[in-house]
Amino acid sequence: MIQTEVYAVAADTLAGSPASMPAAPVAEMSLWQLCLEGGWIMIPLALLLILSIYVFIERALVIGKAAKVDAYFMERIRDYIHDGEIESALKLCKRTPTPYARLISKGISRIGRPTADVLVAVENTGTLELAALGKGLPWLATTAAGAPMLGFLGTVVGMVQAFYAIANSGNAASIGSFAGGIYTALTTTVAGLIVGIVAMFGYNFLVARINKVTNLMEAKTMEFMDLLNEPAN
Repeated sequence: MIQTEVYAVAADTLAGSPASMPAAPVAEMSLWQLCLEGGWIMIPLALLLILSIYVFIERALVIGKAAKVDAYFMERIRDYIHDGEIESALKLCKRTPTPYARLISKGISRIGRPTADVLVAVENTGTLELAALGKGLPWLATTAAGAPMLGFLGTVVGMVQAFYAIANSGNAASIGSFAGGIYTALTTTVAGLIVGIVAMFGYNFLVARINKVTNLMEAKTMEFMDLLNEPAN
């Protein structure tokens, strides 16, 4: 009889043990709630992210247009110059909205002067064109370097808040006492790194595209200078 009661008590104990009870549902945190945990540091990071995306898209469109090549452009310019139709050549350059067309236009307007003067005028125009293409890229470079720093600042602020909460709690300190500071620290670090990585990849992509445009402009400049030294048919 006693043995039966012992078995019954043991069975009831196992039935009520934590292992046999259903696990409590884990609370899920949305992305918005996670961002709110980052505190005020998330505001400048969000602004930097929006600015980086805007600059990247705007510059990518501009550079994409600048990289377009008209395969027959230089042939038509050569024909116009050899035929003495300088005005027609200038009008063609104006109808071609690309940096190398503006370079050629500047060179055509200097025809009749020494070759060195023509080359200097073309090179100066090229410098201005490249500066225009690179407009906005310093913002991306600054964001790539500054966003992680802001994230680390949020980390330091969060850790200060966590230790301050622990100090005020005294012997009653618990995980909940400084969990908010830990959330701030980790969230801002992740956000800062994400914004910095996006800006860095965007910056490097645009620099690579600008380098291609630079090579195109140099090739067209050399072709134009050779054209000036060609004998007329």
